[in-house]
Amino acid sequence: MIDNLLKATVRDIVDFPKPGIVFKDITPILKDAKLCNLVVEEFVTRLEDVQFDVVAGIESRGFLFGLMLANRLGIPFVPIRKEGKLPAQTTKQSYDLEYGSATIEVHTDAFEAGTRVLIHDDLLATGGTVVAASKLIQQLGGIIAGYSFVISLDFLNGRQRLLPYSSQLISLVDY
Repeated sequence: MIDNLLKATVRDIVDFPKPGIVFKDITPILKDAKLCNLVVEEFVTRLEDVQFDVVAGIESRGFLFGLMLANRLGIPFVPIRKEGKLPAQTTKQSYDLEYGSATIEVHTDAFEAGTRVLIHDDLLATGGTVVAASKLIQQLGGIIAGYSFVISLDFLNGRQRLLPYSSQLISLVDY
C-alpha cells in the first residue's frame, strides 16, 4: 500500500522550522522516480470520481506533484504563489499564521469563471493556507472541486476548516 511506502520514505525533522514542530519532509520521495510515479497514479485513481478542469498547486511543494498530476491528466496547472512572485496581474488573499500573516496570489487570467479547481499541496496541517487558496479561487469565480494532499496531519483538524468549501478531500498518508 502506498501509505506504508510513503511513511517509510517521509523523514521527520525535529524542531523545524521552530522548536516543538516535527516537520514531515517529502524530499526523500523525490529521489525515487518510481515512487513519484506511484504517487501520481494513486492521485489519479483516488480522484477518478471528482470532476475538475484545473489543478491549482500551492507554492512551493504543491507544485511538485500538482504539476505532475495536471500533466498526467492533460489539464492546466495553476500556480498559487507568495505575494510578489507572479509577473502578470494578480488577485491576492491574506491570511493569519500562528506567528504573523502572509499573502498568496494567483494570476487573474489563470482560469475562467465557473472552472472546477482541484487544490493541491504536499501537506495539510491546520488548513490556513489552503483556506486562503480556496477564497482566492472563489474570488475569481472558480468552483472548489476538491483537495489533494500527499500528507494530512489529522490531529491538527485542517480537514474541518476545508469542509465549507468542498467535502472532496484525499490524502495519501494520514498522521
